[in-house]
Amino acid sequence: MSRSIFKLKRFWFGLTASILLTVFATFMIIDIVQKKNEALYMYPTLIQITDETDDPKIWGANFPHHYAMYIKTVDQTRTKYGGSEAVPYIPTDKDPRRQVSQSRLDEDPRLKVMWAGYAFSHDFREERGHAYMLEDQLYTKRHEVTNQPGACLNCHASTYNYMKSLGDGDIHKGFEKMNALPYFEAVKNVKHPVSCIDCHTPQTMTLRVTRPAFMEGIKKVKALEGISEFEVNRDATPQQMRTFVCAQCHVEYYFKGDTKQLTFPWNKGLRGDDILKYYEETGHIDWKHKLSDAGVLKAQHPEFELYSQGIHARSGVSCVDCHMPYTRQGAMKISDHHIQSPTLNINRACQTCHSWPEAELKARIETIQDRTYEVRGVALDALDEYIKQLAESKDSLKDKEALKKAQNFQKKAQFLVDFIEAENSMGFHAPEEALRLLGLSIDYTRQGQGVLHKALLNEKPKSGK
Repeated sequence: MSRSIFKLKRFWFGLTASILLTVFATFMIIDIVQKKNEALYMYPTLIQITDETDDPKIWGANFPHHYAMYIKTVDQTRTKYGGSEAVPYIPTDKDPRRQVSQSRLDEDPRLKVMWAGYAFSHDFREERGHAYMLEDQLYTKRHEVTNQPGACLNCHASTYNYMKSLGDGDIHKGFEKMNALPYFEAVKNVKHPVSCIDCHTPQTMTLRVTRPAFMEGIKKVKALEGISEFEVNRDATPQQMRTFVCAQCHVEYYFKGDTKQLTFPWNKGLRGDDILKYYEETGHIDWKHKLSDAGVLKAQHPEFELYSQGIHARSGVSCVDCHMPYTRQGAMKISDHHIQSPTLNINRACQTCHSWPEAELKARIETIQDRTYEVRGVALDALDEYIKQLAESKDSLKDKEALKKAQNFQKKAQFLVDFIEAENSMGFHAPEEALRLLGLSIDYTRQGQGVLHKALLNEKPKSGK
């Protein structure tokens, strides 16, 4: 009797399990089919987008998820070594902003000494998100002390249509004309910060480079690698383009000649000291230092150059992989257009590749940045002292050749520490390279102080016996 009951229970258990498994499998199949159909779904073309459509809101009608993320770049979130916090600001007739980001000059007065006599010593604030890139440049107080050229718009506005218009369809000709215009004349002809059209082809949505300066600059880099006549929009791989669209702007540059042609100084390579060698060879300087009279250089924002020396670049990881990681909208996988620091998005930015807890990954990032920040401080302290020594000695020193040599060491030391200061990862993009450049900066300061000390010692009156 008990054996019959056992067989009956086993039968009903097996039947129940079979039914549950069948139901589960059915739901799984339905879900998979549904998600596959969603993945094949293309956004409806509600509005026709052309190669003249530069308003991101219009693109947003067809790509609502992307646009919803894009407009989040108004967020202001402070990380340990970057990002910005909203600082209340009293609007004026000249500047209607009601909030700005914190002043880097107030945070670190050594920057005023390093940039003495240059517009950045007058106004320099923490960078805000892409939503503010045009607004913050338009209202910076740097305009009060210098006449900036139209070339500045290359990295602060959607200029693709404007360059085409200036060049009668040829963006290269339009680029040259825009560079040479006064800033406030050129800025009247742009309406948006970086827009969809600056990175995407409207017909296919494929990534593209629209900045002639990068087209020419990357051709120089590839030539050094043995690849001649590299055309970025023809020859770059899709994964390379996920970095190159960002590198159109996040780079070191200078204004070349009287036409203010925006130029990437990559003839000798992408490393900071390679760029310094190029500047030394061409004789280019950005201004004459107010305190020391040295001809010096201002580094801009060389994220691409530093990243190129790091492990992520060598591993084929792109800017977009970390700063715009993939996210799910239903079954659709799209890049997150809320461009931000990976430390604010560790789960998707880092843990896709690194199987460590978020707290551990954040601690590793900040350890790298802490070490870079510490050495950066040593380099800035040394430079600050050296500039003041030069300022005290420049008029009294009779050996002008020694003075010139000492001033040149300031230029080299200053550019390399500024290269890391201006780069926005606090060394994370390439930790070893960042420390190497800071070490070179400290050494150049030391060599300059040696030259200055020796010259002053030689001119010191000899006491009689």
